[in-house]
Amino acid sequence: MSLPPGFIDELRTRVTLSQIVGRKVTWDLRKSNMAKGDWWAPCPFHQEKSASFHVDDRKGFFYCFGCHAKGDAVGFLKDADNLSFMEAVEVLAREAGMQMPARDPQAAQKADRRSQLAEVMEEAVKWFRLQLKTSAAADARAYLAKRRMSPEAQDRWEIGFAPDQRQGLFHALTQKGIAPDLIVDSGVCARPDDNTAPYDRFRGRIIFPIRDGRGRAISLGGRAMDPNARAKYLNGPETELFDKGRNLYNQAPAREAAGKGLPLIVAEGYMDVIALSEAGFRATVAPLGTAVTEEQLRLLWRIADEPIIALDGDAAGIRAALRVIDLALPLLEAGKGLRFAVLPQGQDPDDLIKAQGASAMQRVLDDAQPMVKLLWSRETEGKVFDSPERKAALDKKLRAALSKITDPSIRGHYGEDIKALRLTLFGRDAKPFKPWTPRQSGAGGGAGGRFAPPRPVAPMPATRASLLAQGGSPDEALREAVILATLMTHPRLIARFESALDRCDFTGPGHARLRDLLLIHADAPDPRAILSEQRPEAVETIFAHPHVRNAPAIQSPDDLDKAEFSVAQDLFLLTTERGRLREIEDAAQDIEGVADEGLTWRLRKANEARAEAQKGPQDKSGESIIAPNGVALDKDELEEQRRIFGAIRFEKGGKRP
Repeated sequence: MSLPPGFIDELRTRVTLSQIVGRKVTWDLRKSNMAKGDWWAPCPFHQEKSASFHVDDRKGFFYCFGCHAKGDAVGFLKDADNLSFMEAVEVLAREAGMQMPARDPQAAQKADRRSQLAEVMEEAVKWFRLQLKTSAAADARAYLAKRRMSPEAQDRWEIGFAPDQRQGLFHALTQKGIAPDLIVDSGVCARPDDNTAPYDRFRGRIIFPIRDGRGRAISLGGRAMDPNARAKYLNGPETELFDKGRNLYNQAPAREAAGKGLPLIVAEGYMDVIALSEAGFRATVAPLGTAVTEEQLRLLWRIADEPIIALDGDAAGIRAALRVIDLALPLLEAGKGLRFAVLPQGQDPDDLIKAQGASAMQRVLDDAQPMVKLLWSRETEGKVFDSPERKAALDKKLRAALSKITDPSIRGHYGEDIKALRLTLFGRDAKPFKPWTPRQSGAGGGAGGRFAPPRPVAPMPATRASLLAQGGSPDEALREAVILATLMTHPRLIARFESALDRCDFTGPGHARLRDLLLIHADAPDPRAILSEQRPEAVETIFAHPHVRNAPAIQSPDDLDKAEFSVAQDLFLLTTERGRLREIEDAAQDIEGVADEGLTWRLRKANEARAEAQKGPQDKSGESIIAPNGVALDKDELEEQRRIFGAIRFEKGGKRP
């Protein structure tokens, strides 16, 4: 349906945006200026307590400074009530007293039919609610009382009962003049294969009305009272009104509650939603008899940025959570994620609240984990990684999962978290894999012992303690040692480099612990004395190395500027080299099995950059100079460094100008 030119502009002038928005928010009257049409409130589209959502009545637009949602009155209704563009226009036109343009005959007929089906559903809901008051529903009322659902709660949730009659509802609706075909098409009745009179689809069941984002009844859910029923829960069929993969139970009330700051919770079924809502967790929804679909996930993210998936602690609940992971990974966007709260084994929300109260449920929600941790648990829980093959298989599975994430930034952050979890599992100091070799016996090595290599000589204690004997890159270990020694010598610099030190991985022997202690004791008068007392061998090993002792910053304990320059330079070189290494590793992993010229170029450039950074003086055209500590320095680089230092003016006592 097309609208005539100027219709939307006229509509905007006739409605006041703050009146439309005011139904969904609570205005911050201290911050708002009503006289100027300037309104502020907590945003209805994401969870917050501060008033960052702004409405300008004069311009007719809204904007959130938190989630950056923006638009006019039509756009607000579309997002707030999950309406189509034309549905939002129709709502505003009714409020403004404007006549909608004549619709296309087919579109009008379709809209009229949807309205008629909705009216049938409303009549069915009323009839089922009346049946819950009859003697035939005694067992149903007893069951609801056992589930702690009071009569008032039953009314709030419009709970009904379908008696075990073949045509009870059908006769009631036809007596109201509703056509049989319309009753069948609404989904509340079905027609037999022999095309005889329709029969009630719901019989002997407690009825839960299902409403859409606008509050219209679109279908029904029924719980069987007969324990031997083939299906414990039964939903209505898909109709012109109802698409179970695109709707959520309790959608509209949950959206309103989430807009007021309550966390959005996704439970498993109707009774879970009711139990949680009645306990104060009113922003709770549930999928409609199926696993969460892509459309439902997008709908959840329109309501809240980070819904909490609350699942029963049984095997079925865990399997449901794992299915959500694979669905969500390709759809992740910045600021749009999921958290998972798993209840104690064998309990659903109603059981937990009944046994321990709402506070117990709140603790479960507070402990909800981000999706990356559940992904990690899925691949590692109950498994043993005691061989390189098993570890490689784990890496392959994780890379395959992360490859589904389309957002490069999110994929990178997931990769960093997985690396940290992997490090926790396998340990930073795990021994490198060594090939198995047969043991030799006897002084001559047994039969054939004359061919055995000579036994290695045990290293001296001093050799074992040296930085070069501790594994890893010697250059990186020495650079870390110089940084740590410089900070111990110039403790005033610790606070200056606190953030960079915290982000940088120290992999040398005991270096990470020394770094942590320096950050902890940054305000102490003499951090080096504290570290020497707590980690004497590690401190002694660092200062025993000639390269460290002869470093300019160590040789000049009163020159704070030179020390600051040294630490900044070493941290930069350390993080740059490791960043190149990570780029090479990530590109190599990404390129595996993928024909992508961009990744090939990325890998080649990273290798070239690393090779250039690793060139020694002998690889360069310039002359080299041997420093007093035995280190070869490129003459051109040394002259440039001297030029930089020469440009720095120093005062007595090492104070900066």
